[in-house]
Amino acid sequence: MALASPGTTKSFQLFLIKPSHYDDDGYVIQWARSSIPANTLAALNGLALDCAARRVLGDDVEIRITVWDETNTRIRPDAIIREIRESGGHGLVGLVGVQTNQFPRALDIARPLRAAGVNVCIGGFHVSGCIAMLPELPSELKEAMDLGITLFAGEAEGRLADLLRAAYSGHMQPLYNFMKDLPSLEGAPTPYLPRDVVQRTSGSRTSFDAGRGCPFLCSFCTIINVQGRKSRARSADDVEQLVRANLAQGVHNFFITDDNLARNDNWEAMFDRLIRMREEEGLHIYIVAQVDTMAHRIRGFIEKAARAGVNRVFIGLENINPDSLKDAQKGQNHITQYREMLQAWHRVGALTYAGYILGFPGDTPASIERDIRIIQQELPIDLLEFFILTPLPGSADHKKLHLAGVAMEPDPNRYDLAHVTTRHATMSNEELLGIYRKAWDLYYSPEHVERVLRRTKVWGYDTRNMMMKLLSFHAVPKFEGLHPLEGGLFRRKRRRERRAGMPLESRLSFYPRHVWNMVSKHARFAALYWRYRRTLKRVERDSTPYQDKATAPVQSSDLDALEMFTATPAAKWEAEKQRRRAAAPARVEA
Repeated sequence: MALASPGTTKSFQLFLIKPSHYDDDGYVIQWARSSIPANTLAALNGLALDCAARRVLGDDVEIRITVWDETNTRIRPDAIIREIRESGGHGLVGLVGVQTNQFPRALDIARPLRAAGVNVCIGGFHVSGCIAMLPELPSELKEAMDLGITLFAGEAEGRLADLLRAAYSGHMQPLYNFMKDLPSLEGAPTPYLPRDVVQRTSGSRTSFDAGRGCPFLCSFCTIINVQGRKSRARSADDVEQLVRANLAQGVHNFFITDDNLARNDNWEAMFDRLIRMREEEGLHIYIVAQVDTMAHRIRGFIEKAARAGVNRVFIGLENINPDSLKDAQKGQNHITQYREMLQAWHRVGALTYAGYILGFPGDTPASIERDIRIIQQELPIDLLEFFILTPLPGSADHKKLHLAGVAMEPDPNRYDLAHVTTRHATMSNEELLGIYRKAWDLYYSPEHVERVLRRTKVWGYDTRNMMMKLLSFHAVPKFEGLHPLEGGLFRRKRRRERRAGMPLESRLSFYPRHVWNMVSKHARFAALYWRYRRTLKRVERDSTPYQDKATAPVQSSDLDALEMFTATPAAKWEAEKQRRRAAAPARVEA
């Protein structure tokens, strides 16, 4: 991608790369098509296009922009070096949106580039979170700076042009720190990815942030310490502009990456604009959004979200034990509201994803199995995602453990929410990892898959579509040992693209094993698919009316009848508080 004008004599090569991370064998996790679009990549590309259009390096310098997501695209440092040299030697490689588990891979991409004298800058949540929360730089950030890599902490709106000028002149600083100066988003260049990049993701889905910041205080969260707790929103004009730009290139599916869209101060104006585009102009817009468990209490939010095109929501449920929620400072979550909230989303036709964290201090393998069983029977969740409680750098949990000198996993690659990174109060590392892996089979059991499909049929969602989503969320952790959000279509693995420090396998060792693994995994996937398929056919043939505890109308007697409110002392106390709230006389506003 390039913007040129008459008289251009020079070029500057800008490579924007979202790195992947390594699997347990040290190979890059990459797919023919990956599942999650990279919002930071879209945001930086939008800013870069604006810089190119404004000729920030001079009227005679053409900025050529290349955008890659390594989860679906092979990265060749040698090719980057060659292209920069052949175009005059001016360029910058930006490794963007780098999370903690991606930092080792980012360093491995950067090493040969720096050895060839190429400018490299790394930004993202790991750099920003460490600088925001720790008293000194951790060893991996020091190593990056020793290699001559520039670190960028904070957000690039209003700053990218200066970074490009510094790279062009050869005077980049070791560190740019904007953590105490969060920019306004209104009127800023909007996120954008070209169609060829979007098509490498499942569903050809692109992403954008309608706003940044979250008001809550969850102790495991990095968002509030990197993007702040105050809402900074794009205007409805900004959102309309970026949506129309994507519609013009045939992209209709969007992931709004706000950590909590319900707390975006501008949600209603944005929804109203999208509603007008859909209902008055007949435009096809489909949205996945992230919301909190109390979004249904905001007047009109769910109804307008559905009319605006939101047909899938990710909900930070986190746990059904009030003690665990209290430990995580998740005071906004009330288990007595869960069924009402989930049913409200289903009434407008939205599919519900929920995140569930394992490894809170009071958790045991037995309690986790019990809670999964309760969720299956009493909460109308469609897709449940499991995470291991992880002290991510940038979170209050990580800072607390770091300052207390508590041992944590030294390898950043393992901070992917699917590995144990610090000792649990009662479970061994093996027990916690074991119940995490077992949890996927427990939730996606044949009985529960059938239950979800029957619920799906009742509330009118496409049962085959639901079956494929259930299957994908079950199969990726079962056969690949990865979280579903890191999944994709057709795994790619290259012998020479292994983590630095790990031995290069011989051809005779690598290729036969790789081929066997592929054949074996696809055979097991086929068997699982046919099991799911038989369940789907059985549900489709059955015309018997269906209702269960989870889908029954919410009643006050549920507080006594449902196990979710009686399984633990904390749950009983939460139910009692709800009874008192219900019995209290209504307040009369003056």
